[in-house]
Amino acid sequence: MKDYHINIFYSAEDEGYIADIPDLKYCSAFGETPTEALQAVLEAKAAWLEVAKMKQKPIPQPRYKPLIYQVA
Repeated sequence: MKDYHINIFYSAEDEGYIADIPDLKYCSAFGETPTEALQAVLEAKAAWLEVAKMKQKPIPQPRYKPLIYQVA
């Protein structure tokens, strides 16, 4: 399985957290907590990849890499 970058952010408009995978077009999910949003987007990713394989659509390689911060 490929490791895709996942963004998680709070949406005041939705009053919850949004998680998305930039490399997989339209692959996003909602949760009341960051953990719920992460779990939901991982399920969405599995479904996205399954449908792409069934329809013989190309599956993009991961392009986005998270920034790594070191704390001194």
